[in-house]
Amino acid sequence: MHLRQRIGIVAVIASLGVTSACVTDPETGERRISKAAIGGLGGAFGGYLLGDIVGGRRDRTEKIVGAGIGALAGAGIGAYMDRQERELRERTAGTGVEVVRRGDELVLDMPSGITFGFDSSAVRPEFRSTLDQVADTLRRYEQTYVDVYGHTDSVGSETYNQSLSERRAAAVADYLSSRGVQSARLATRGFGETEPVASNETEEGRAENRRVEIKLVPVTENDVG
Repeated sequence: MHLRQRIGIVAVIASLGVTSACVTDPETGERRISKAAIGGLGGAFGGYLLGDIVGGRRDRTEKIVGAGIGALAGAGIGAYMDRQERELRERTAGTGVEVVRRGDELVLDMPSGITFGFDSSAVRPEFRSTLDQVADTLRRYEQTYVDVYGHTDSVGSETYNQSLSERRAAAVADYLSSRGVQSARLATRGFGETEPVASNETEEGRAENRRVEIKLVPVTENDVG
């Protein structure tokens, strides 16, 4: 199930105010209890669907302003994110990276299978060219916060998975920084196995849960005011 479909399911469940629900499979039309939706609900309220950013806006904004980065205002926000979304889609087409738009925010979903080797936090050499494309776009669209989130499946201990998710998020952020993305914009957070988007009972579900996400949030005049 693609990230866009998962987000749609989460939004529906949240609006109904329930912890488990029947949903319609977008491919078969079948009504069933969706473990992916239940897992995604936890992730939604704990992470990128809340619109928050790592470390809080005040501290991050001070660093960004100090780095000489300006803020967006009014209708210019949506147009700015439209252009950035379009370019990111073009530059990551066919790479396995999924770009999802939610309001004025963007999320890049990167399955760890294409980003990292097994039990490794070193970015795969063959994936670096994709991150180069992402970094080049982020350098030119600098009026955004850049949060990097790491997630794992539930195989192994919670402590180990938490550490692995943090190392993987840091590895992606460090790579982006090495390619010219201002460090003032970057922050990382590891969620370990706490925010699954699918069932950990199957290999397919575990593969979905092993992921790194980059969330882009516009820096607005409300943030710097």
